[in-house]
Amino acid sequence: MPADASSPRPDTDTLRLPDGRPVPLFAGDERAMLESWLDYHRATLALKCAGLDDAQVRTAAAEPSALTLLGLVQHMAEVERNWFQRIAAGLDVPPVYEDGTGFALDPARGMDEALAVWRRETARGRELCAGRPLDGAGRIADGPLAGTEVSLRWVLIHLIEEYARHNGHADLLRERIDGATGA
Repeated sequence: MPADASSPRPDTDTLRLPDGRPVPLFAGDERAMLESWLDYHRATLALKCAGLDDAQVRTAAAEPSALTLLGLVQHMAEVERNWFQRIAAGLDVPPVYEDGTGFALDPARGMDEALAVWRRETARGRELCAGRPLDGAGRIADGPLAGTEVSLRWVLIHLIEEYARHNGHADLLRERIDGATGA
């Protein structure tokens, strides 16, 4: 994966794994550590999708699941928009994809487009959250927890968890596709 695939933190001392992913900070302030772990997980998702053709990124892991790598990337674009734009920043923005989850596949939309959208959503979230305090509050807009106040700290932790969970799915998908494991 190219080093810029996940838009890593801007410091020049970022350690990288041989595959190009940024190594999360071992020490530092809380925000820098949270952001470095989020960068690592974003880069892991991009790595799991690298080097595959259109048919491969549309391959489901196992019946009855329809989960695909393409669907995961689209879903994470929705997740980025929802938590950083709608909730943390309080913006009224529509879903990225028609189904509102990103899991539905469109035959005309491939991985290059999905990755570009995901990177755009990631960049917008970074922009909106830069300088916001970790204790800064946003509100969950809809669903069973509508109106619940959450801090930016909580949002960052939740996104790390969301990526980590879906990266486990991506591991299984990639192994099913071409046998690649690890990372």
